Amino acid sequence: MAKALIVVDVQPTFCEGGELGVQGGNAVAERIADYVNAHRSEYAYIATTQDWHIEPGTHWSEHPDFVDTWPVHGKAGTANAELHPAIAALNIDHHFKKGQYSPSYSGFEGFEDNTDRIPTREEVSAAMAAGKTLANGLKTAGITRVDVVGLAESHCVKETALDAKKLGFEVHVIENLTEPVSEELGIAARRRMSEADIILD
Repeated sequence: MAKALIVVDVQPTFCEGGELGVQGGNAVAERIADYVNAHRSEYAYIATTQDWHIEPGTHWSEHPDFVDTWPVHGKAGTANAELHPAIAALNIDHHFKKGQYSPSYSGFEGFEDNTDRIPTREEVSAAMAAGKTLANGLKTAGITRVDVVGLAESHCVKETALDAKKLGFEVHVIENLTEPVSEELGIAARRRMSEADIILD
C-alpha cells in the first residue's frame, strides 16, 4: 500500500497570533514536524496545502459570520500565509496553494505551486486546466492511502479528508496532529468524517 501524507494549512495565519488562530496550532505544527521526521520513509508522497488568497470574493468580509465569511487571512505574499517555520524546515517537495480567487477549504481545490508567486486569474485557470492538482499528484504516485493532518480539523482538514475519500482513497486523520476551531465544531467534524468511513487514528 503506497501512502501519502497531506499537511493541511499549517500556516501562521491559523496559529496563535494569526488572523484566524487555532488554539494549539503552534504545538500541532511542532508535532507534525516531529512526526514527519520520524515517519518520512513510510510515505511515497508528502504534500502541503496553503490558503493563498488574493481576491477570494465574499470569503473575506469586514463583518464576518465565521461560517461562510471570514476576516482577511492567508493573504498571498504575506508572512502569515507562508508555511509555519516548523513545516517549512521539513523541505517537503509538493506544495498546493488554494483559494487564490475563490473561497476554498479542501486541498484538492488547489494546484501545485512550489513558488511564492502571486498568480493571475489566468495562470490559476491554466494550472488547473493542465491538471497540476493534488488528485493527479496522488494518482501519478500510485497512492492508495492518504493520511491527513493539519489545521483546522473542523474545516480544511475535514474537507480535504472528505474529498480524498470521494476520490476512492483509504483516508486516515491523525487526531494528535490536528486541532479544531472549537471543541463543538471538532465533535461535529469527527462525526461527519466517521459517517464517511474516514478512519480517525
